[in-house]
Amino acid sequence: MSEETDESFRWFVVAHRRSLLRSALLLTGDRGHAEDLVQTALLKSYRHWDRISSRGEPVAYVHRVLVTTSTSWWRRRSATEQVMDTIPDRAAGPDQQRDDELLQALRTLPPRMRAVVVLRFYEDRSEAQTAELLGCSVGTVKTQTSRAMARLRELLSAAPTEREAVRQ
Repeated sequence: MSEETDESFRWFVVAHRRSLLRSALLLTGDRGHAEDLVQTALLKSYRHWDRISSRGEPVAYVHRVLVTTSTSWWRRRSATEQVMDTIPDRAAGPDQQRDDELLQALRTLPPRMRAVVVLRFYEDRSEAQTAELLGCSVGTVKTQTSRAMARLRELLSAAPTEREAVRQ
């Protein structure tokens, strides 16, 4: 690759790494896995950077690589593997507790539903943009969004509130 291409890619990484990492964290639910996911997506993108950057939408392309790589990882993950939650260093406040409950609920969604929720509500992408990134129809995005939101509502309404937890 040329120096110009390398410089362009370095600039891209500096400008977008934080956003990619945030999305990866929401997709994986684990900081270490998120960092690995971002590195893998960037490596895959770097191999074709001349083509990607010349098309004018490198951010969308790299996000798509991130989502598809995440989906592939989740599919390969063993059905028997169990994720252990870490013990928090300090007592979480109500907002932190709610965020943790939401992250835990996101982890239970199938990879495609999780990707739709992350793209639509955390990255504020339209249904059309989400469909393009995932390589599916807008109707599929609408269906997956509806099912994911229903599942999240179900899971979060079943989670004990702080007051109920104190009583137990």
